[in-house]
Amino acid sequence: MNEHAQTASSAPLFNPLSPDFIRDPYPHYERMRATDPVHLTPFGVYACSRHAEASLVVRDKRFGKDYVERTIRRYGPKIMDEPVFRSMSHWMLQQDPPDHTRLRGLVVKAFTARRVEDMRPRIQQVVDETLDRIIPHGKMDLIEDFAFRLPVTIICDMLGIPEEHREVFYTSSRDGGRLLDPVPLTPDEIKQGNAGNAMAAMYFQQMFELRRKTPGDDLITQLVQAEEDGSKLSNEELTANIILLFGAGHETTVNLIGNGLLALHRNPDQLALLKARPELITNAIEEFLRYDSSVQLTGRVALEDIDDLGGKRIPKGESVLCLLGSANHDPAVYPDHPERLDITRPNVRPLSFGGGIHFCLGAQLARIEAEVAISTLLRRLPDLRLDDAVNPEWRPTFVLRGLKRLPASWKALAGRF
Repeated sequence: MNEHAQTASSAPLFNPLSPDFIRDPYPHYERMRATDPVHLTPFGVYACSRHAEASLVVRDKRFGKDYVERTIRRYGPKIMDEPVFRSMSHWMLQQDPPDHTRLRGLVVKAFTARRVEDMRPRIQQVVDETLDRIIPHGKMDLIEDFAFRLPVTIICDMLGIPEEHREVFYTSSRDGGRLLDPVPLTPDEIKQGNAGNAMAAMYFQQMFELRRKTPGDDLITQLVQAEEDGSKLSNEELTANIILLFGAGHETTVNLIGNGLLALHRNPDQLALLKARPELITNAIEEFLRYDSSVQLTGRVALEDIDDLGGKRIPKGESVLCLLGSANHDPAVYPDHPERLDITRPNVRPLSFGGGIHFCLGAQLARIEAEVAISTLLRRLPDLRLDDAVNPEWRPTFVLRGLKRLPASWKALAGRF
């Protein structure tokens, strides 16, 4: 530790699961950037809060995932006996080349710019059908009733999950985000993670058998056939990566929509501007991603000794956290009041989707879903009001930042136009 290390009596610089941090991490980030931008946290990993270091680490080949070794160092030698950690070790998100290259190569064709743009009419249809059903009620929870339903429907479409199976996905728990947090899980949380993983694995194993017998035009069929064509996708890899795609395919987008709507209603001038100039929606989505990112952190491991990262020496094998939410507020990159929401801000290039070989596969899909959802909501419910924009209830997770609920109401006479 250096001269900026915290004394025993002072609050830690980085305490990501504290209620104050979850409610508003950005003042904490500002303090980190100013006092100890590459900070050795109380749980023994380094956290980069400035854009320069975070951007470098996600792209530099001297850093990788090294998931199994990193997790054993954190939890002990028997941790890979736990099914949820064993499953996560097969996620392409946690893999280094060449396994990462092989796994991502099997999935990437489903997320080409053309295929994603072709989904826009279906996305519009789902949003309109959702609002048709809800508008007469005059109120809804913007998270559960609106933001959650759209990306779950779209990822179910992509995976080929039959309509009659989907209700369980619409009503399933959203507790999985805790698995990604930098604070180690308790034994009870590991047990819950194992149970959730077992349920998902059981369902998707049945889907694999169904698609082997009756192939469809969907991602599960493509991956099952890739496995059989000799691409060496094991059954465990297949299961783990479908679970990853399902989770990643909706969690971050739910939070992008919810966080964006909250930001707009907390900034009435920006809300009025977007209603008056709906063509600003594409830039507004980039600003929502920057302003309150639905993914706050991504991690890497030093694959060799790093002599100087923001003034710190990082020994080989040490974990480095890239605080994406903090990097997105760094005045070195966003000099014009980074703490303000500005949907006309020029040159917004948030780090929210990561970078390098692990840049988010679904980034463009998430952008389009959020664009269609938010613009349609503002057009069809111009008088929508949040019940409480000041003290909303946040989910108790850090890496995946989002709201537990966001109640709203309007005059029920509003219609479709």
